[in-house]
Amino acid sequence: MGFLRSVARATSGPLSGIATPEKWVEEWFSGGSANSAGIRVDQDTALTYSPFFAGVRVLSEDLAGLPLHLYERLPTRGKRRADAHPLYGLLHDQPNPMMTSVQLRETLQGHALTWGNGVAQLVTNPRTGMIEEIWPLRPDRLRIYVRRTGPGAFRRVYQYRDEVNGIRATLLDDEVLHIAGLGFDGVRGYSIVEHAANSIGLGLATEHYGAKFFSNGGAPGGALSHPSNLSPEARRRMADDWENIHRGIDRAHRVAILEEGVTWTQVGIPNDNAQFLETRRMQVTEIARWLRIPSHKINDLERATFSNIEQQQLDYIQSALNIWLVRWEQAILTQLLLPEERRQFYAEHLVDNLLRGDTLTRYQAYAVGRQWGWLSANDVRDRENLNPVDGGDAYLVPLNMVPAGRSAVPAIESAAGRTARILRGRGSALRASLGEQYGPLIEDSVNEVLALEVKRVKALVRQHLEPESGRSAARGLSGFLTGLGALYADDGPVMERLTALWVPLFTTFAADVAVNAAEDVGHEDDVDLSVWARAYALAHAAYQVASSFGQLRNAAEKADTPEAIVADVLGRLAKWQDEKADKVARWQANQLPNAAARETWIAAGVKQVQWVAQGSQHCPYCTKLDGAIRAIRDPFVAKGDEIDGDEDGEKLTAKRNTFHPPVHAGCLCQVVPV
Repeated sequence: MGFLRSVARATSGPLSGIATPEKWVEEWFSGGSANSAGIRVDQDTALTYSPFFAGVRVLSEDLAGLPLHLYERLPTRGKRRADAHPLYGLLHDQPNPMMTSVQLRETLQGHALTWGNGVAQLVTNPRTGMIEEIWPLRPDRLRIYVRRTGPGAFRRVYQYRDEVNGIRATLLDDEVLHIAGLGFDGVRGYSIVEHAANSIGLGLATEHYGAKFFSNGGAPGGALSHPSNLSPEARRRMADDWENIHRGIDRAHRVAILEEGVTWTQVGIPNDNAQFLETRRMQVTEIARWLRIPSHKINDLERATFSNIEQQQLDYIQSALNIWLVRWEQAILTQLLLPEERRQFYAEHLVDNLLRGDTLTRYQAYAVGRQWGWLSANDVRDRENLNPVDGGDAYLVPLNMVPAGRSAVPAIESAAGRTARILRGRGSALRASLGEQYGPLIEDSVNEVLALEVKRVKALVRQHLEPESGRSAARGLSGFLTGLGALYADDGPVMERLTALWVPLFTTFAADVAVNAAEDVGHEDDVDLSVWARAYALAHAAYQVASSFGQLRNAAEKADTPEAIVADVLGRLAKWQDEKADKVARWQANQLPNAAARETWIAAGVKQVQWVAQGSQHCPYCTKLDGAIRAIRDPFVAKGDEIDGDEDGEKLTAKRNTFHPPVHAGCLCQVVPV
């Protein structure tokens, strides 16, 4: 393999000598690994024994078939795939120009299982030191030993000899990826073939015996007896004639004619008496024991049933396969990543596909994860290889769940509020929890629409207001306002996108609130708020669109020069990007639960509601309203009413009828049924 020619350190002499002969030299004189069955067993002949080959193949292919990702730890908690790291593509996709990741990993795993060690050379960029290719090394041409490099310092050394290509190289431990199995010194792994030579040899011997048995026509051996003494030549001729007539499957069951008093006596042992089949079955179990895999993985289903096959599969993953996954992951961590990278990056296999159950079992597991909030609809769809859906990233939790350490009842400071807490505190806490869940989703929707607004408005600025447009100031402003009007029209792209996001989101939000609000008053019938939620979403989307258009139009019309118009418009966009999504989300996360709860209580026949100030701090206006009771269809504050503040002359004038909180930005108050 020509890639080893890039190795800088080459050995000056042969690797094998009288004092330290190579393994193949020893086997040449000894006949291979010694075993009681009399069959030569080495790494090549062992793979001709089908149970051993099947076991090596199962472990190698299962490990190589698992996705292998390089992850980056996030600063707080969690992880993400480090696909920008140079190692990611080598481990996940293609380690060298001739191989895929699967081919490299199943090759090295096969070497580790048969020879005890799977070793690959790391080809690095001489200028940057980054690993660019990973090539497997043939284990029959590799010698691994430990070299002392100083007082108390040792390094692994890998000597590689390829006489065909004229390569003799010495690699150090920082130039290889070494996957070792169980070993005696922590450096080299045991060769299962050498240790299991007796078991593999017995299996090969039974196969050889069976082949010979059937080549003899499926009948045991025997002896021909002649009443007289025969000369050696006569005995040889009689044996040859008998063999020519009866030996081999094609000559089986021919009629024998015995002359001159010759008789036939069977002396071989029939296969059933020798327990031939039982021996072969036992050797399959024996090989499974050596490889630490359940027998069913190499197609021995004698002890497998429909009731235990799943548990056997789990046992295989947790015992046989898991330790190899850990060996690979730790080898990548310690041998491929730099010391300063190891706290930030790590490799991990995804074993989900091997643990994948039947359809019913999967769906039941998804239902539990969805109900308790650690899976979203899109998480489930991703596991089922389906495309995501809009609004499918929400994580839901039961309404009776609150974060640990938080009281199920929020703090209420006034006497009137304390009474409402006793009556309806639990329901208001759960509605506040719903607001916390849906707030981030609302913020995401506003940011998505805001990105569209910023892109389109900047395009209008470049087209009409910047000097390169070639328009006069008046014509430029007119064209800009015309384009702005089309962008924010009732049927324009901003309104279309915002309603497409808010209608399904607010409908789901309102439905969850309706369930909670109905339980709050013991109303057992379903309350359908879908029509109301659609109207609510359209009205509030129209308000947002009109507000955005008005702010940009005012900024453009009040400026004196084109440069000032551009600066004011872009400044307004920047301010939106900093503040708008958070403000809208906090407002809707409180307003919609109160509005939807009020609509539910109207349907349930509730007559009165009470204002309850919430939070550790609230403004003087909320304090004035705290404990106020109104008929459910009457506003707490009518349009034009003034609410006194703490300071003399401090007043808040209502711009609309206020039937429920919030009354101002940042208000956390709620209404509860009386």
